[in-house]
Amino acid sequence: MGKIICFGELLLRLTAPGRELLLQSGRLDVHVGGAEANVAVGLARLGHETAMVSRVPANALGDAAAGALRRFGVDTAGVGTGEGRMGLYFLSPGAGLRPSEIVYDRDGSAFARAGPEDFDWDALLAGADLLHLSGITPALGPRSADAARAAAAAAKAKGVAISFDGNYRAQLWSRWDGDPAAILKALVDQADILFGNHRDISLLLGRDFSGEGPERRREAAEAAFAAFPGLTLIASTARHVTDADTHRIAARLDGREGWAQTGEKVVAGIVDRIGAGDAFAAGILHGMLSGQDLDRTVHAGLALTCLKHSLPGDASLFAQRDIDAFLAGELDVRR
Repeated sequence: MGKIICFGELLLRLTAPGRELLLQSGRLDVHVGGAEANVAVGLARLGHETAMVSRVPANALGDAAAGALRRFGVDTAGVGTGEGRMGLYFLSPGAGLRPSEIVYDRDGSAFARAGPEDFDWDALLAGADLLHLSGITPALGPRSADAARAAAAAAKAKGVAISFDGNYRAQLWSRWDGDPAAILKALVDQADILFGNHRDISLLLGRDFSGEGPERRREAAEAAFAAFPGLTLIASTARHVTDADTHRIAARLDGREGWAQTGEKVVAGIVDRIGAGDAFAAGILHGMLSGQDLDRTVHAGLALTCLKHSLPGDASLFAQRDIDAFLAGELDVRR
């Protein structure tokens, strides 16, 4: 099914236990995360060959982060060490009508300090069929933006397909004077697959798309296809939040010649929604790499994103049998 390379920052997530506010009781739970790493883990659990390319500090924190990926079957030979600290983020989980809140602590991390000269893409992309990137990497600063551009250019030159998740993070972009629309547009111009909704396309094209209804979603997709000739697929979700415990989620996949959209699924009793978008990306890439059609692929993405809400931590740890059970509506205990 091909080898997938994921490039981005490995992070430690420090979460207030239960539904507490940060440091309410002075305790924090730790998970290893990072958008691209979550995709690598999700795909590895589905039987794909995945490898992570990143930079971590040469200390116990960096060792633990890389070790967590290896535990789930991700090749970490491309995770090097460098000067700087471990990137962190803090999460206060939402409850009822109080939304979750994230605080980033990533300035000066080993990954953010790395530049394009720190990654040998000729070697790192050897045998690869797909490179997965996200908009989080260029949001970290000019060095990271240059590194993301170099990765995309190397993949394009070697004929390796590129998937790109917009993952717009206003908090990160606000820390430096980069031009997110221009930088992200240049990266999407290299991509074959885009994970992004009508709001992401609006940012890229400087046009407003309301996103209401399939026709408006299709209008945004067709505008993106016209602007980016290399794009073949655009995948997105629509989420309606009732409260922190109950969401309604639908998924959509647009190709140049057709599209597929799921109905809404009610996701109740949410345990952890962080990483659900990365789980969706893993499900879509899994369907595509497995040769499934648009409808089966978009339903695989929906299944994985919904299932992720049931699991603490950043990454999806589900197998194909879990996707099959979800799509079959199996809710009773499997004995």
